[in-house]
Amino acid sequence: MPIGRVHSDRSDLSDDYWGDVTSVIRLDGGRFGPEALLGLDTFSHLEVVFHFHRVAPEKIHTGARHPRGNPDWPRTGIFAQRAKNRPNRIAVSRCKLLKVDGLDVHVRGLDAVDGTPVLDIKPYLTQFGPREEVVQPAWVDDLMRDYY
Repeated sequence: MPIGRVHSDRSDLSDDYWGDVTSVIRLDGGRFGPEALLGLDTFSHLEVVFHFHRVAPEKIHTGARHPRGNPDWPRTGIFAQRAKNRPNRIAVSRCKLLKVDGLDVHVRGLDAVDGTPVLDIKPYLTQFGPREEVVQPAWVDDLMRDYY
């Protein structure tokens, strides 16, 4: 069940240029009061879990495909990429916390469009980041070049 929704000027589902997008995550006032966000403003970044609600069920992938349909990139399984047409259409994104105002959480760099249901908000803790060297294939650098 969503805890709130994203409010943003961004409504198109294009894959790039999320870095300067500002959004407001507005908590459901029928379920939460401002105390649910108490202390969140002491963190610089958040992890936001949300639902890719605009992906039609018939567009969901369960096997392998070329990321973004680009034949220059290798076919990889849906669980080896971060595509929006995932089996459960669940997303996790890290973004910059700008401010908390009542039930509104203002962020920058959240890659979710206007109206997106938010399932959870967590403060980003460096201790939850990888402790070892991060390894990824070279094609990911191309894919992410203009993402943020």
